[in-house]
Amino acid sequence: MHRQALLLIRLEEIAQSVARSGHGLAVIALGSGGNQTARLDTYSDLDFFAIVERGCKQDFLDKLDWLSSLCPVAYRYRNTPDGHKLLFEDGVFCEFAVFEMDELSRIPFAPGRIVWKREDVAEVQLQPEPHWLMPPERSVEWLLGEALTNLYAGLSRHARGEKLAAMRAIQVCAVDRVLELAALQETETGADRDMFAFERRYELRYPAGAQSLPAFMQGYERNVESAQAIMSFLDAHFELNPAMKRAIENLCVAAAHGA
Repeated sequence: MHRQALLLIRLEEIAQSVARSGHGLAVIALGSGGNQTARLDTYSDLDFFAIVERGCKQDFLDKLDWLSSLCPVAYRYRNTPDGHKLLFEDGVFCEFAVFEMDELSRIPFAPGRIVWKREDVAEVQLQPEPHWLMPPERSVEWLLGEALTNLYAGLSRHARGEKLAAMRAIQVCAVDRVLELAALQETETGADRDMFAFERRYELRYPAGAQSLPAFMQGYERNVESAQAIMSFLDAHFELNPAMKRAIENLCVAAAHGA
């Protein structure tokens, strides 16, 4: 059986197991198993919410027989107060949460696919609150400020010998903001955007900008070179504060001379 077919069948089996419990209200599939099934591939996993009756949540979290009865569980652990990550013996990996209906309005999630719902549950009850779907409003000034100050902090840590902290500040934190700035220079393709993780499918959404990523993230031993590549990009596309630019360049020069 193809992996994609197995994943969709397992979702249906999970939904029916929740229904058979007598205490389930709905199962919502998220991610590639939800409204984006065209993205399912060999490396996909299952993300879903099980919505249950009031007072039943803890039983569903503590007793996973509603899942192990479908296929033996090889590994699982409680990754949040609301759910588990779980690996079935046949290789299907799941990340799921269990909620009662009144909790959904307080949970940020993208619209999903309703695999099953009890007849008395309205579809509108299983949709995220509109305010969760609004992307964060981040100005160019804020994105630049974050990128530059992370570069400065990272290079300062590098000078102290804190290479790991420097790598994260430069090649993770600063790059996160540079991804958003680079996206302003290129028209996004039709690839689906993850509203909670801007970096997901970045190479498909911004193929031209993605070509710079190896220069921005050169690894643990090349923090300074990574910072220099990021600065070259920022300087070419945006107006940088002269004092901050000079401070970052001075740290790069000092690092190159071993100061």
